[in-house]
Amino acid sequence: MAADCSRFVRFQDDAELAKLPTTNGGNGIKPNETQVAETSGEKGLKKDTRKFLKARVLSRVFSEDYEKVRKRTLLDPRAQTIHRWNKILLVACLVSLFVDPLFFYLPLVRDEVCIDIGTTLEVFLTMIRSMADVFYMIQILLKFRTAYVAPSSRVFGRGDLVIDSSKIATRYLIKGFWLDFVAALPLPQALIWIVIPNLGGSTMANTKNVLRFIIIFQYLPRLFLIFPLSSQIIKATGVVTETAWAGAAYNLVLYMLASHFLGASWYLLSIERQEACWRSVCDMEEPSCQYGFFDCKRVEDSLRASWFIASNITILCSPKANFYQFGIYGDAVTSQVTTSSFFHKYFFCLWWGLRNLSSLGQGLLTSTFVGEIMFAIVVATLGLVLFGLLIGNMQNSNFGRHTCNQQLFA
Repeated sequence: MAADCSRFVRFQDDAELAKLPTTNGGNGIKPNETQVAETSGEKGLKKDTRKFLKARVLSRVFSEDYEKVRKRTLLDPRAQTIHRWNKILLVACLVSLFVDPLFFYLPLVRDEVCIDIGTTLEVFLTMIRSMADVFYMIQILLKFRTAYVAPSSRVFGRGDLVIDSSKIATRYLIKGFWLDFVAALPLPQALIWIVIPNLGGSTMANTKNVLRFIIIFQYLPRLFLIFPLSSQIIKATGVVTETAWAGAAYNLVLYMLASHFLGASWYLLSIERQEACWRSVCDMEEPSCQYGFFDCKRVEDSLRASWFIASNITILCSPKANFYQFGIYGDAVTSQVTTSSFFHKYFFCLWWGLRNLSSLGQGLLTSTFVGEIMFAIVVATLGLVLFGLLIGNMQNSNFGRHTCNQQLFA
């Protein structure tokens, strides 16, 4: 027998399934000896038949394959366990999308005109983020053990279920492994505790720049993973949620997540704009001023203390002084959001994101900075996209329930 042939399990049609006795009803694929078709009999196995059957069907004749499958358990993609896991993973993905933007709140402004890192928040976010990463790692392991339906067999019936571990692994490595792998990496934790402390130059500048890049870089694949998960749940049940209020809550959560992300981004960009003003004043006061003075680790430096006493940086870097264009970030400086406690600045930024997302950014008065204008464009565009997505989800939900009702009362 050719050992390199792939292995399949045939899904019978509903009419055929009704005639067969059921076994275990479990979530794994464990063939029952009483249901295994005898392929060797009076006629025997012909070479033409083996060529026609490119992939072998499990039978008692292939006792070697039968023993391998009986001893191991592969997951059926149509089993209830997979459906429940998809819902659990969807919740974990939403939690992860909520946690990641919180890293933008790590930098904070002190009264001494310097930028520091909130250590308590840093430890808390590291723990929560590490717990969320575990779900992505479990998903990778499960996909290596989940069978799939051969695309060539979907024409008639329910298709052949491929249970060859090598084929399952190869297909997953080609199609979706790398996206899941990037989403599961603990990049923010490694950057905060390992990479950034060992970087040279201004530590705070490195923290803001690297955090912004890494969070956005990993946020996109984690956001993208929600859509195939939702599609799998819809295929299994017809809708993402089984009740109307849960569907409304799901759409509201997506809207609040977008507001949460925009508010956190606005906070980090506000600190960068405030530091940019400090650097402008510092350029005017050279050589007594250095960019490193804006790191709170140098607050006790005698050179910095003498410069801070002689400088008028606190007066010039105020939105009321008209020395520097703060644009849409002026509210953060005027309301002292960057110097407030975590809960005060979080809810203020969340309200800022929700307000401007709902109004499609119509109240944003930008300066001439290109980056600020692009951020305002993202706010307006995201508001339009979410509004259209909300309407589409409502229509799909109503259509799915209408279809289910027709099938029940047909």
